[in-house]
This record gives sequence, structure tokens and C-alpha cells, in this order.
Amino acid sequence: MLSTFDVVAEPNRRRILDLLCAEERSVSELVERLELSQPTVSKHLRVLRQARLVHSQVSAQRRLYRLNPMPLLELEAWLEPYRKFWSERLDALGRHLDERALAARAAARASAEPPAAPPRRARQRLAPP
Repeated sequence: MLSTFDVVAEPNRRRILDLLCAEERSVSELVERLELSQPTVSKHLRVLRQARLVHSQVSAQRRLYRLNPMPLLELEAWLEPYRKFWSERLDALGRHLDERALAARAAARASAEPPAAPPRRARQRLAPP
């Protein structure tokens, strides 16, 4: 049997998982959304089912597939030591975006304010002739 890593390494299987993450779907719905042939989708679903990443149930005359997230915990555990690298970069990105948003709001306020009246000049009086 393939490991969870091997199973999700295939891009079409990840696309299927992405779709099933939102809601359960039938094979025909997956075929339509993925624009793959029915045999190809069925093959990927079989691999995902063997890896216990999806469950299926019969509903009327169709089989519905839904995500089983439990095997993904293996991936999450493996990724945990690497999160610190993402967290630091995401925190820096967050600070940068906050600064840009603040600057944009300040610029919007400045452009929304009515223009200031030009400073008054003192009139020069002409000396009497």
C-alpha cells in the first residue's frame, strides 16, 4: 500500500481532495469539475480509498465520496518542524501588509480632505503719489 505522502504527491489526487474538502461529490461531479475521464477519476478514487483518504457511500444509484482527513495528520506531523519558517515569513508579510494598508488609508484621507486655502498674501499698499 502507498504511503499518504505517495498518494497526495499525485496532482490529480490533490485536486480530488480539494474538491472533497468542500463537500461530498459523486464520480460524475468529479469528472465534470476535473475535466478528466471517468476511468481516470475512478482509478484515483480507488487509490485514495485504499489510503483511507476518502470514504464512499451508495446513495440511490450513485456513489458519493467524502474526505477522511485523519490520514492527513501524518502529513501535518511531518510538516510541524517547518512551520516556524512559514510563521516568521507570514508574520513579516502580515506586518508589511498592515503598514501598506495604514499608508493607503492615510493617503485616502488626505485626498478626501478639501484642499487647504492658499495662504493669504498681504496686499502691498501703494505709496501715495
